[in-house]
Amino acid sequence: MGTKFMILRHGYRLAAALFAAGLLVNTSAALAESEPGPSRTVVLRPLSFVTVYDMDFGDMISGATPGQVRLFPDGTRTATGGVTLVGNRQQPAVFSGYGTRNQQVLISMSSNSITLTGPGSPMTVTMWQIGSTPTAFLSTAPTRFRITSSSGIFSFPLGARLAVGANQAPGVYTGNFSITLNYL
Repeated sequence: MGTKFMILRHGYRLAAALFAAGLLVNTSAALAESEPGPSRTVVLRPLSFVTVYDMDFGDMISGATPGQVRLFPDGTRTATGGVTLVGNRQQPAVFSGYGTRNQQVLISMSSNSITLTGPGSPMTVTMWQIGSTPTAFLSTAPTRFRITSSSGIFSFPLGARLAVGANQAPGVYTGNFSITLNYL
């Protein structure tokens, strides 16, 4: 019997006004791949925000037992259980917004967890952690932040936890989430 393994990759894509983002996990067995690198620019208007970088848990190999991959807002990641991390391609999601200095902003998630579906068992993403000072966990209940930059332009990274099944089937897994900012 051969060893089962997978390499996972996922990224969040800007999809709607509330910044619903698609989640992609690629579990192909290929160790080398190439992707197109589109170029874009965004001009912000006051009281708006955009996705700067998509979230990418990086590459990993699943084992005979379930495990978890934790991607932190600072870009580091850890694995527990039957998951082995491969390479260093991970990237937290990063968002930027434009308000005014000392303005209050409420940030919340549309759901506390999302389900990724694909060729194998669904996987779940939870524990959304924003890279504020100090870091905070986001949920459906709004969390209050204050814009401290003199220009009113701010950025924040977002990490999360991915639950990986035992012998997770290779393939592409997708899901969606929404993040909401309310400028006060």
